[in-house]
Amino acid sequence: MGMLDGLHMLFHLARGNRVAEDRQTTHTTIDDRPHRVLRRYGTLAQLDAARAAGAPAVLLIPPLAVSARCYDLAPGMSLVEHLLDTGRVPYVVDFGDMTYADRHLGFEDFFDDIVPGAILAVLDDHGCDEVDLVAWSIGGTIALMATAAHADLPVRSITGIGTPLDYSRIQPYPLAKQLTKPTGGKAVTLGLRSLGGIPAPLVRIAYRATAWQRELRKPQYIVRNADNLDALARMQVIDRFQETMPGYPGRVAEQMWENLIYRDEIASGVLRFGERTVDLTSIAAPIQLFGSHRDAIVSWPAAYHGVEIFTGSAHVEFATVETSHLGLLAGADAAAFTWPRIDDFLASLDRAVVTADA
Repeated sequence: MGMLDGLHMLFHLARGNRVAEDRQTTHTTIDDRPHRVLRRYGTLAQLDAARAAGAPAVLLIPPLAVSARCYDLAPGMSLVEHLLDTGRVPYVVDFGDMTYADRHLGFEDFFDDIVPGAILAVLDDHGCDEVDLVAWSIGGTIALMATAAHADLPVRSITGIGTPLDYSRIQPYPLAKQLTKPTGGKAVTLGLRSLGGIPAPLVRIAYRATAWQRELRKPQYIVRNADNLDALARMQVIDRFQETMPGYPGRVAEQMWENLIYRDEIASGVLRFGERTVDLTSIAAPIQLFGSHRDAIVSWPAAYHGVEIFTGSAHVEFATVETSHLGLLAGADAAAFTWPRIDDFLASLDRAVVTADA
């Protein structure tokens, strides 16, 4: 195609037109309550096959302020699709949109109620005895908190993909901490409280800012790939993902600032929420972590720090996949490197069960 064709495509897309339809993997809603919608992916035949093979269910936990569609962006960019292809049945808990009315929600609501409830619902629906948790970004933080806060939960393993575990290793948080020291960090806390959290538009702007080069190059990319509908479809998938990011509820936003950033409690493995103490070092389940030196949101050292934290775990392994934050979870790099490592990790746990039963 020539330059005129490229400009025509740029104008076509600028008007909101799509080059491919939005397709989701087949799924069934198991629970449909606010902030805890639970979906099982796959067909009944795939569920029956997984049960017959004795494969534990996989519960995917999204980050806050990110659509649960992150696990099923599009065909070829879907972790749930991949898991189904390997004989495992994935479930996703969807926290949904967050508004000012949800400003009371704190981390405790997620690690004491929503996630434990989702785990038990998954076990009941699937008929298995244990569940493997797989989570991206701060979704991994919630998965780890829930497992640590409730040692009796039947969690077989935890996989954290690009999960931040030391905020002193992520810019610009150290600078923000230094600047707010005269107020003891309260300046940020009060600002978040007045907003009732971090509104969705601000979250979307902040996420796009981490990939500002992509945004600047997008018109040129469209013109150059005007005849490559697959490339343009992938671009639109990412755009749609960014456009549907929800916000952070108020109390969680305050706790993120105070517990995770200002006091950096997660780096020590012990977090304190009022009278509650959540000790991540007590987690006994095997843990798998991923990080990238190219991740603009979670630095490699911040993700790798988990190797030092989880001293109580039966096994901790870390994998480096050099790609973007989203690329760790979905896309060509994830398909080539992240997903196979998850497969190997879960398969090793399957073999351990078989050996123990022999």
